[in-house]
Amino acid sequence: MEAATAAPAAFSRSFGLEHFGGCDLGDARLTARAVKSADLFLKHPGGTLPDKLADNAALMGFYRLANHPAVTHAKLIAAHCARTRALIERAGGVVLVIHDTTEIDFSGLSAADLGPIGHGGCSGYLCHNSLAYDYARREVLGLANQTLHVRRKVPKGESPKAKREHPDRESRLWKKGWGALGSPPAASSGVTRVNVADRGADLFEFIEAVEAGGDCYVIRSKSNRNVDVDDGRGGVVRAKLHDLARALPPMGTRDVAVGANRGQRARSARVSVAGAQVSIRAPHFARGEHSRENLTTWVVCVREVDPPAGADALEWILLTNVEARDFARACARVDWYACRPIVEEFHKAQKTGCGIELVQFTTGPALRASIAMVSVVATQLPRLRDLSRADDAAGRPATEVVDERYVEAVSRWRFGAARADMSVRDFFMALAKLGGHLNRKHDGPPGWLVLWRGWTKMQLLVEGAVAVRGGRCV
Repeated sequence: MEAATAAPAAFSRSFGLEHFGGCDLGDARLTARAVKSADLFLKHPGGTLPDKLADNAALMGFYRLANHPAVTHAKLIAAHCARTRALIERAGGVVLVIHDTTEIDFSGLSAADLGPIGHGGCSGYLCHNSLAYDYARREVLGLANQTLHVRRKVPKGESPKAKREHPDRESRLWKKGWGALGSPPAASSGVTRVNVADRGADLFEFIEAVEAGGDCYVIRSKSNRNVDVDDGRGGVVRAKLHDLARALPPMGTRDVAVGANRGQRARSARVSVAGAQVSIRAPHFARGEHSRENLTTWVVCVREVDPPAGADALEWILLTNVEARDFARACARVDWYACRPIVEEFHKAQKTGCGIELVQFTTGPALRASIAMVSVVATQLPRLRDLSRADDAAGRPATEVVDERYVEAVSRWRFGAARADMSVRDFFMALAKLGGHLNRKHDGPPGWLVLWRGWTKMQLLVEGAVAVRGGRCV
């Protein structure tokens, strides 16, 4: 099935209306303020709230919005999440929903409902994000769900049963995040929704729920679980998952891109890929709310063949309920998991790009409302990069994805004259140059951070052009 266009001009004047126009805040004036605030946030995503909203009336308006008793995090982000879930249904092909949790640090603020984060010396929220990514188009669609969680202080001596049954148990976040997505797309839609997560999601409770819900998953394994394996003679043998995975005969070798991490440079790693079907035994001591039945799944083992000196060898042991019987299918599951760092880039966009931790409200509801607004804007920063690298970027007019005023301002800055025929790729390369990219062939394509810097500087060009013409920039 051919993939549908993911979103209309996401960087046009319609952004606030598209993502917040459907908010049910009980008062049309509150919704209108949310729409206007979102438009202004997108123009100046970085810094503090006064940096984002330089106009005093706009700043005071957002303060009143965030502090209004009818405005909650859930209500403010609901329209965006519903829009994202609708885009998943229309996407066609594989859509990855990448789940991960990040800490939002508000240490020093006196908000009453903050919880301990880090090693306990800081305070803030756990922000569990479910980010949708159109795999065929290589494009972030938005947040399918976001849950804010206050980590509780577990009383000394609390029993394992009490911990397991507590409604605020932290490990419930994975199941909650998945449950908020709703039923998987119908088979007739041509959409395959795949839940992707790192080792934190290696929970029998979570995997069983996704399986029972008829959804797909690719999760990196953390635990060396007990598994049953077909012995080839009609019987089964018990083994340890990781030990078994590492001993599987390779199906083949391939290259995998490894990002920079913990002082190690990005590189291309040559890896072996192996796979087999296994039956995971339910934990002997319940670790959450789950059955006692075995869970049939596939294990895919990815191991670096010859790592460079001083570098940690790449190893991924993946669990998936999508068949990985041969090399091609196993590699496809590896490629899905390789997209997981996109959610980490989104977390960086929340913090570095949009300054989500710079908000200074002293009440929990206002902080959470700000997180909703900033997070939706943050989804657009990785999309800057996605649109610049799209297969059709060279032949698609830039005015289809950004406001025509932006095209005019950037083309005048870059080429000394307005160019209405500027392509998407030309526009984003010029935007990157404005942000500090040298545009040389060997520099590689620009990332979202340098595009974001160019985006911020571009707003000054647009506002200056409007001021010269005697108009008003809205």
